Amino acid sequence: MAKVEIGLNAELVVEVMVLAGVGSPQDAVELVLRDYVARGHRTETRTGSTDRSLREADTRPQEPQG
Repeated sequence: MAKVEIGLNAELVVEVMVLAGVGSPQDAVELVLRDYVARGHRTETRTGSTDRSLREADTRPQEPQG
C-alpha cells in the first residue's frame, strides 16, 4: 500500500482524536477519510449516480510543483 505524507493543523488533528476516541493522529485521519469515503458510497447508492472517471484517475504520485 502506498503511503502519503502531508502536513496538518495539529489542533484539528487533536480535536478529531478526542471526538473519535483514538490515541494516534494517523488513526484519527484514517477514520475521517474512511467515513468520508463511506458517506460518498452511501450517496451514490441513494442517487444511483457514480463518477467512475474520478476513481479511475491516474493514481501515481505527482512530482512536487513550485
